[in-house]
Amino acid sequence: MSMRLAATEYGDGSPVAILHGLFGSGRNWGSIARHLAARHRVFAFDLRNHGASPWADTMSYREMAADVCETLAERGIERAALIGHSMGGKAAMVTALSAGERVERLVVVDIAPVAYAPHHLDLVQAMRRLDLAAITRRGDADAALAAAVPDAAERGFLLQNLLFDGGQAEWRLNLAAIEREMPELIGWPALPSGAVYRGPTLFVAGAESDYLLPDYEPEIRRRFPAAEVTRIAGAGHWLHAEQPAAFLATVEPFLAAS
Repeated sequence: MSMRLAATEYGDGSPVAILHGLFGSGRNWGSIARHLAARHRVFAFDLRNHGASPWADTMSYREMAADVCETLAERGIERAALIGHSMGGKAAMVTALSAGERVERLVVVDIAPVAYAPHHLDLVQAMRRLDLAAITRRGDADAALAAAVPDAAERGFLLQNLLFDGGQAEWRLNLAAIEREMPELIGWPALPSGAVYRGPTLFVAGAESDYLLPDYEPEIRRRFPAAEVTRIAGAGHWLHAEQPAAFLATVEPFLAAS
């Protein structure tokens, strides 16, 4: 069952919807969204079980694609460009492959239409093990997560999802559903062999990332025959945050093309 997603809206012009990655939210894309808003009406979505959007027991990519279509329709948008990163990139691809008439053009950021090896489950489990009743400030949570998540930047990203309501810590993520649905999230749905999106498509990868390998390009071009693939030097998986100027220099002309 589809749902209406929370979204932050910026600017005016041709519509662009941004779909974040796992553990993220629309606000992670605020800087990029504000820049694009000079020429576009930008929606930074919170996908289901993330941010301010409703929670659900399931989160297949078909469901997430339906969420995107419902939310755009509710806002009066018949067609939009989609930008999706990682998990959001898969949701954007499935939207284009299942409802291509709703997608003006497609930008897929550092992900491919393939299943990946299991990862991230340890992060979910570490977050679920936190004793939230004993946490009164973010520093407590940071210290408690340090052993399981030694990278400070990664901990900081995860802890953006920790809220304090009346002094009580709570997660903005539906961690139980994310843990249960992890095989779905790292996978790729079984789509009809004829499911193809022929619209303008740009795959943007971080040159230092292993999420979009050259080996995946034949499958990309089978599903997205008009696809261009480009790589941004000096960037890993979070290329829009690591190299924002290069990312915008790549994506803006593509969005503006007629």
